[in-house]
Amino acid sequence: MAPLDAAPDDSVVLVEGPWTHRTVAANGIALHVAELGAGPLVLLLHGFPQFWWAWRHQLVALADAGFRAVAVDLRGYGASDKPPRGYDTGTLAADITQLITALGERDAIVVGSDLGGMLAFTAAHRAPESVRRIVVLAAAHPLRLRRAMVTDLRGQVRASALFTTAFQLPRRPEHRLRTDDALVRGMFRRWSGPAWRNAAAFEPAVARYTQALRIHPVTHLALEHFRWQVRSLPRGDGRRFVRSVREPITVPVLQLHGGQDTCVLPSTARGSSAYVSGEYEWHMLPGIGHFPHEEVPDLVTAEIIRWAKG
Repeated sequence: MAPLDAAPDDSVVLVEGPWTHRTVAANGIALHVAELGAGPLVLLLHGFPQFWWAWRHQLVALADAGFRAVAVDLRGYGASDKPPRGYDTGTLAADITQLITALGERDAIVVGSDLGGMLAFTAAHRAPESVRRIVVLAAAHPLRLRRAMVTDLRGQVRASALFTTAFQLPRRPEHRLRTDDALVRGMFRRWSGPAWRNAAAFEPAVARYTQALRIHPVTHLALEHFRWQVRSLPRGDGRRFVRSVREPITVPVLQLHGGQDTCVLPSTARGSSAYVSGEYEWHMLPGIGHFPHEEVPDLVTAEIIRWAKG
């Protein structure tokens, strides 16, 4: 791992494997993707504080199952472009729907975890012609999360305190995420289920994510999304976003959620069904935390394949 005073460059996320790395122009920026396989497109969206590599297990298994699996670094993360603006949920979702077109596809099965799950919901609202089906892990519908973050005082409000208070401060949170291994490791340990947290693969994975966060200016840009979520609440852009995702989704939705997720509480995520009018399935995963795709990769992959095949 690079020393704390030497920020690594984008090359640290170009992890070798059976996949191919490349950049794709979409929505005015260049997005880095890792892709493998041929067939219907399954687009994999990571969350915070991860990058495309979070889907390494699914890339291989989906390709073996006859899909074109593509894992992307979201705007501001990994080896993707890092412009100073565009970290509102609507722009990030537009990155994804335009990426589908840029990959030469008419539509895709969109799979997202955490922030990626919110973007999957948003893309299904705003560009349903580009989104065939979605699978959402460790996330709630954006409007469900907004409501819970202001009404569920003993539950989601407390669980979201890091995002709604500490991350709203200028500069200091970025510095701590770049320099304090214990802070990043602590987030993963608090949010993970016990089996993965105590597994041999846990510490090496967290070390890789910690290194990727140190790429300049990833920590700042990652936090800009959480700042937008809070600061947009009373603003016009926030109200316009709410209107754009208010009508129920007609795209089929599969929602997988860890029963021990302490970041996005199961009670918060489950309420997302109110914003779906089409086919919908909810599955609670007992003993699993905020990273199901890491904690039980085979189970998650099997569910994605089942849902992708309709």
